[in-house]
Amino acid sequence: MRKWNAIISMVILLLFLVHMIAGIFQLTGIIAGGSRVLSIMAWVMTALIGVHTVIGCILTYSTLRSMKRAGVSYFRENQIFWARRISGFAILFFILSHILLFMGKNGAVYRPNLFTGPALAGQILLVLSVAVHVISNVRPLLISLGMPSLKKFAPDILVVLSILLFLSGIAFVIYYLRWISF
Repeated sequence: MRKWNAIISMVILLLFLVHMIAGIFQLTGIIAGGSRVLSIMAWVMTALIGVHTVIGCILTYSTLRSMKRAGVSYFRENQIFWARRISGFAILFFILSHILLFMGKNGAVYRPNLFTGPALAGQILLVLSVAVHVISNVRPLLISLGMPSLKKFAPDILVVLSILLFLSGIAFVIYYLRWISF
């Protein structure tokens, strides 16, 4: 089950990167939004996130059951484990708000019905929770996939991912500023 979860996680990550890059261009107005292919990819990613969530809940339940049988939880030693789970649930909440926010359709382009300050804050929190979740899960993902250490490439990957996450946060702010100027 862990191997399948790792494969699903990698596919989600790849789809997320494409979604994020396309979103940066759309939110900043560089390109017009509304691609049918991107919409289908987003819904496939959402379905895979659902499967990933179910598998994660099953694995978490198994871990909690083992802790109960052992009679010790070692919370302090397992803080990264809990950060992964909590950031995952935060992502679920913020993805739901993201989907609901961007479901409004204005002509051929998907636009929110109202993009307010709280909506902007929710989208920034989505970006931050994804960053925490991805960064804290990179090592277990690589182990699950049987990949050799990426120490040589890890700094480059982290810089590129950080830049993309930063740009997506900036894109939400630009979109918000464009929205309130109308």
